[in-house]
Amino acid sequence: MDEAAKMDDNVPDFKLIFEKEGVYLHTNAKRSNQETSIPGFIRVVERAGVPALEWSPLEDEGHSAPAVLYSRKDGEGGEEDMNFDPGYEPDWAIVSSVKKDREHVSMKDSGQWAFSLPLSELYSLRRNRFSLGRNFLVLTSKGGHPLPPLHFHRGGTRELLRALHHYIVLDQSPVDGRLFLSYPRGTHDVSQPFDKLQFLDDGGSDIVSRFIHDPYATTFGGFSKVTNFFRAALRPPDTPVSRTPRDPNLPSHPDDEPGFELITCGVELGPRPDVTRGKPLDKWAECLDSEGRVKNPEKIKELVFRGGVIPSLRKDVWKFLLGFYPWNSTTKEREDILRAKTDEYFRMKVQWKSVSEEQEMRNSLLRGYRSLIERDVNRTDRQNTFFSGNDNPGLTLLHDVLMTYCMYNFDLGYVQGMSDLLSPILFVTQNEVESFWCLTGFMELVHQNFEESQEAMKKQLDQLSILLKALDPELFDFLDSQDSGSLCFCFRWLLIWFKREFSFEDILTLWEVLWTRLPCDNFHLLIACAILKSQRGELIGSNHDFNTILKHINELTMKLDLQGILQEAEAIYLQLVQCKDLPLKVQHVLGLYIPNSSEENSPDSQSSETQRLLSQSEAGAASPYVSTHP
Repeated sequence: MDEAAKMDDNVPDFKLIFEKEGVYLHTNAKRSNQETSIPGFIRVVERAGVPALEWSPLEDEGHSAPAVLYSRKDGEGGEEDMNFDPGYEPDWAIVSSVKKDREHVSMKDSGQWAFSLPLSELYSLRRNRFSLGRNFLVLTSKGGHPLPPLHFHRGGTRELLRALHHYIVLDQSPVDGRLFLSYPRGTHDVSQPFDKLQFLDDGGSDIVSRFIHDPYATTFGGFSKVTNFFRAALRPPDTPVSRTPRDPNLPSHPDDEPGFELITCGVELGPRPDVTRGKPLDKWAECLDSEGRVKNPEKIKELVFRGGVIPSLRKDVWKFLLGFYPWNSTTKEREDILRAKTDEYFRMKVQWKSVSEEQEMRNSLLRGYRSLIERDVNRTDRQNTFFSGNDNPGLTLLHDVLMTYCMYNFDLGYVQGMSDLLSPILFVTQNEVESFWCLTGFMELVHQNFEESQEAMKKQLDQLSILLKALDPELFDFLDSQDSGSLCFCFRWLLIWFKREFSFEDILTLWEVLWTRLPCDNFHLLIACAILKSQRGELIGSNHDFNTILKHINELTMKLDLQGILQEAEAIYLQLVQCKDLPLKVQHVLGLYIPNSSEENSPDSQSSETQRLLSQSEAGAASPYVSTHP
């Protein structure tokens, strides 16, 4: 071991603040043919007065090192307990979203994997669930250099964070309750706990606390009392609080995303085509051959996209749209599939049904999932007769299917909003097994919405901004001038596919339209654009500010015309694909062009690809969907 890296408390400029054994470094969790878990120590130290977070392997320490050196005080001024071990606690991860132009952070080598990270170079923390009874922690510096994951086999993360808090401020994100930005003490103006600061008017500070700890629940409840601090907290720390529309004559800011052209009002869109909706699919037997195969799946999808499905056929068609049955399966094959899926479902259901109360008391994740499900089931679509009243069998089915899904996908488990996705499916199928497997098909499309990193949600909001900038720069500039350019008020729309915005019957039609994946995978973003453009007159020229924009958007619930919105969204798509100078960023969102790594940085290849797309569009072949429209 390098002498300069040794943790020697006899060195005068060295001070040990915190130490914990039983912290395993995972070098590569996906490679099982090599040793991937290395036991070691995590420490907070001061070297010449500079605090740092360090890890070293156990083999470098000898076997005489103490297991626990941190302490706990019992209350204010209490005695320190040097043998305290916190044991199991909520899992944590330390991750970062960082600028890529920062200098590399030097780290001292002690063995192959040991490191020493100055706390001034720690950018953010994010807790995460990894597995039962084990804490998970990853570090990333401000330079964007992640270290291998650390697993706390014997607890200690809470005490580690308490030790770190002496040197840094952890500012919790209102977008992700498990994400914290790290700042040196004395440099950030939100070092006090959120509930101690008067950020909101009318006694509304509780909404910030609730959003931090449960962003999904607060999203569902509305944002009408959010104020300046809240919208500032939604941005990266270096982003100015006050923003105005940028003067197009000014040079671009160096922070603009490299490698992409700016979308400005210079994009010339042609006239928006007239679009008409069709009749719902009303014949099913005629769509099958003599053995029960669907003769033309693409034609079925086109008919569903154009007009939906009549209620009596929904159950049959949904099972194909959501992958319960393959489109080319015969009637006999579907009978076999149903038997196999029924057996598999009840095997998973038995797993959670057979867990005793004593076992569940030692399984905090399962206990937490059950608690969330029971709470949400009791308030999901209770106005619908299928779920109304007490001791309703529909509620029991809703509960059991969600609990079984936790066994099917335990890593994701249950997140608020998933009950909203299941209830229409259960209403249509009225069958426990079929609704479960249809839910798994739906979750294949949207599961990333519910992941704790929320990267998928952030990406979709960014893509929505790209589309709105191209479609209506004036509307986007107005929203941006009111600090609403992030479009965070659309979070709920995208999270559960407008479930709370339309009536229950309209949602049945909307979802089957979206499940066709026509005319593109991101058609739900075009629907969001259509809704925003329908409110253009109400927003531009009004006295709406950030708060009242959020309030206005929330109050659109049950006031939107689905058929009109679908027509507008399809017309927007056709207008964009017919544009001769459609920016590459918009093409990416619409799935018209996905560059490979070598093409992405080549202006010539981008130009030639754009010309190719334009020629295809002019020939009516930009996509199979477009070719069906004159």
